[in-house]
Amino acid sequence: MITLVKRPEPSRAFSLAAPLLAVLATMVFGGLLFAALGKDPVLAIRTIFWEPLFGEFAFFYRPQLLIKGAPLVLIAIGLSLGFKAGIWNIGAEGQYIMGALFGAGAGLAFYPADSVLIFPLMVLAGALGGWIWAMIPAVLKVKFGTNEILVSLMLVYVAEQFLASMSLGLLKNPEGFGFPGSRNLQQYASAHNAELITGTGMHWGVVAAFVAVIFAYVLLARHRLGFAIRVTGEAPRAAKFSGVDPARLVLFCLGTSGLLAGLAGMFEVAGPSGQVTIDFNVGYGFTAIIVAFLGRLHPVGILLAGGLMALTYIGGDIAQSKLGLPAAAIQVFQGMLLFFLLAFDLFTNYRLRPGRAEVV
Repeated sequence: MITLVKRPEPSRAFSLAAPLLAVLATMVFGGLLFAALGKDPVLAIRTIFWEPLFGEFAFFYRPQLLIKGAPLVLIAIGLSLGFKAGIWNIGAEGQYIMGALFGAGAGLAFYPADSVLIFPLMVLAGALGGWIWAMIPAVLKVKFGTNEILVSLMLVYVAEQFLASMSLGLLKNPEGFGFPGSRNLQQYASAHNAELITGTGMHWGVVAAFVAVIFAYVLLARHRLGFAIRVTGEAPRAAKFSGVDPARLVLFCLGTSGLLAGLAGMFEVAGPSGQVTIDFNVGYGFTAIIVAFLGRLHPVGILLAGGLMALTYIGGDIAQSKLGLPAAAIQVFQGMLLFFLLAFDLFTNYRLRPGRAEVV
């Protein structure tokens, strides 16, 4: 019999190796999944990880890494601040949706006016939308002690109903021949989040993601509030005696994560997506949880993890079109990353030992 024994101290080596081991295990078991579906596992893995970077049409796919990775990094940075402090925002998908609705609504309110002020106003509105949605579980937790996991998650489904309502009602394109969805913001120059350098995928959302990484790094490494976040997550009792205000921390962490998720939604709806539709949200808010943990809740790690996850999105689309893999298989493949990361994380604090567990 093999038992788990708690380590005297967490293993730094396992902590650093866990993401790499998780990726390798995902490739192995993902290959087995693809083989069970009747596909060549080696070809499938190669298509997902190689084609977007070095394949025949890599010049077309590479800009997509920035486009797909930016919202994941932006959302994951916000989530990581709360996760480090033991504050669990699972509703970033809803905040992402509300940011998109607020941002698109602000831009379309001025249609067809031409002004350089419209896009900055959309940015502020998108951030506000995400912040407001995140402050609902924050205030309920501070005032009534509710569970932020359940409240934030349930609000995702409320946000999805708002999205459907806006697509069919207030934001519906009056010139859209009755089809649900707003006007195309890509055709409205003042509200379009266009590429800053043509053909690169670099838009203002990508810039915001890099700024968020720098902000989070400086906050956690150099600022007193960052110290409060770290000590609250690592030693709650020590945080209490050091004068950390738990309510203030909850409001800040949830508010910041909502704000960044809202920005991600706004930049997406004004750029790559182009319009508010019923199926606008594609799960970035949930995938960002994987990105945050795959990056070890470290800003630079999250940046790299966001690129890796973007690679699986793009490679997965290629695999679907070239190899006929079902979309569900790609989603399972992505979910394996988090599963194996959590599994290997177990060995950061525990080790295997042959024999029966000691009974105390």
